[in-house]
Amino acid sequence: MLHSLNPCQQQNGGFCFENSRRNAVLESSLLEETCKAPSARKTGTTIAGMVYKDGVVLGADTRATDDMVVADKNCMKIHYIAPKIYCCGAGVAADAEMATQIMASNVELHMLNTGRPPLVAMVTRQLKQMLFRYQGHMGSSVIVGGVDVTGAHLYSVYPHGSYDKLPFLTMGSGAAAAVSVFEDRFKPNMELEEAKQLVRDAIAAGIFCDLGSGSNVDLCVITEAGVQFLRGYDKPTAKGQR
Repeated sequence: MLHSLNPCQQQNGGFCFENSRRNAVLESSLLEETCKAPSARKTGTTIAGMVYKDGVVLGADTRATDDMVVADKNCMKIHYIAPKIYCCGAGVAADAEMATQIMASNVELHMLNTGRPPLVAMVTRQLKQMLFRYQGHMGSSVIVGGVDVTGAHLYSVYPHGSYDKLPFLTMGSGAAAAVSVFEDRFKPNMELEEAKQLVRDAIAAGIFCDLGSGSNVDLCVITEAGVQFLRGYDKPTAKGQR
């Protein structure tokens, strides 16, 4: 049985289900024509990352879609967070962009406050706490990769705030195609060129097997020495000559 809360009464804790009864009434057949519940929006992307011998390689496709329309053929999905920490964003492009900009700002303030370079684990923790606060309404799935004083690290953070730490990761609508390439060919301590080719092939698998992914392959190589951002690293779907 649902009990209504006094607006002035302080909530004791836990989740509040106060609006569940209101939502049920709004979604009833009487109001179905005037009040329709928002439907889920399909998003499309393939992002991936892996830890190799000297650091981390991140990769992403460059197609941005609006339902069945290709809105941008050369969208940048690899975002700066800190000098040696970058992240790939999947889901709603605006949410991923704003989430990473807020994180970059917070991490910069943290660096100025502490006088120390940021840890990848600290960035991931702040990001997952921010996404958890929005309860999935910020539709941003991200792969955070970077190198800090403790070594190379790779994390995935889901829109509801859960996270994983693995040697290789894929996210987005083309993730199933991309992860099959990693599972077939990934080895620990791979050389740079081999790692770049593997991430490129994983993103290409997403481009060819998923309608929401397409255009070019972007790569970002992060090592102790610095960052190499390879914009337009490969164009697997270039048009041929007529």
